[in-house]
Amino acid sequence: MALMDFIKKQFIDVIQWTEEGDGTLAWRFPMAGMEIQNGGQLVVRESQMAVFVNEGKIADVFGPGTYKLTTQTLPVLTYLKNWDKLFESPFKSDVYYFSTRQQIDQKWGTPQPITIRDKDFGAVRLRAFGNYAFRITDPKLFHTEISGTREEYTVSELEGQLRGLVLQNISNAIASSGIPFLDLATNLMEFAKALRTQLDPEMAKLGLKIERMTVQSVSLPEELQKILDQKIGMGMVGNDMGKFMQYQTAQAIPKFAEGGGGGSGIAGDAMGLGAGVALGQVLAQNLQAGLQGNNQAAAHAATAQAAATLKPDDILATLEKLGELKAKGILSEDEFAAKKAELLKKLV
Repeated sequence: MALMDFIKKQFIDVIQWTEEGDGTLAWRFPMAGMEIQNGGQLVVRESQMAVFVNEGKIADVFGPGTYKLTTQTLPVLTYLKNWDKLFESPFKSDVYYFSTRQQIDQKWGTPQPITIRDKDFGAVRLRAFGNYAFRITDPKLFHTEISGTREEYTVSELEGQLRGLVLQNISNAIASSGIPFLDLATNLMEFAKALRTQLDPEMAKLGLKIERMTVQSVSLPEELQKILDQKIGMGMVGNDMGKFMQYQTAQAIPKFAEGGGGGSGIAGDAMGLGAGVALGQVLAQNLQAGLQGNNQAAAHAATAQAAATLKPDDILATLEKLGELKAKGILSEDEFAAKKAELLKKLV
């Protein structure tokens, strides 16, 4: 009976795997009802590795190449080495293939804002998104720790675990990078490098390696985004305080245009804008003089004088603004006349 069972066996000439589809990390060669023929071939292609498991233990790991299997090179040819036992073998062998190519465009992100520590702002919350690429570098470790004896193991089954590792290490990555919170958005490459460095030892425990890590965006809280915008604006004007005051005035113009209620309020804003321009120019001059070591008392006196008396050019500019508001129907004729009379008195 044992002899007939042996004759009915199908003997395997070639063991190989041609990966179909996308996203398969581990695949078990179907050995059920078949045995390896003495002198058979094991084919391992580039971007693959193969693991032989004999009696439940990993016997050997094969890189790319073609291997001739014999009882001398690999002691897993069960029936052929047990003729004296009527072909009853106590051994069982399996062959597992692993894809070692890069698994690209793996997404990661923070579903909810996470809290990190920052040296400037203390505890702050952020959201970040990006992608990464990884590959299997230690199939033996990946087999024992992750894929096990399953017929197939895919990227989709692993991605949740890997995404969790990324999120778990973001805070440490930011801390180790030394990048101030406000500079994160302009240093995404450095942030990604720090995150990859933080993840490398964790991935190695699974037999994996990060090949590429990107941070595509960092979303800052609204209040800190405003600070960042102001910092960028100041960086554009440098130490020129006159330009800085012009920048601040330009930032305020949209608010004046929006209006805050009735026509008189808008007119007051427009008048205030004209005064602000003049006062801002003098403030800029005095601040610059202060930086150069001029007398502080003189700066205060000049500032007070500017606040008390507007230049004719500034008054005329304000009148032009009021005229535009009247032409657009924002100011009534009476409101325009009242403001005009008030400004003309200042020319005296």
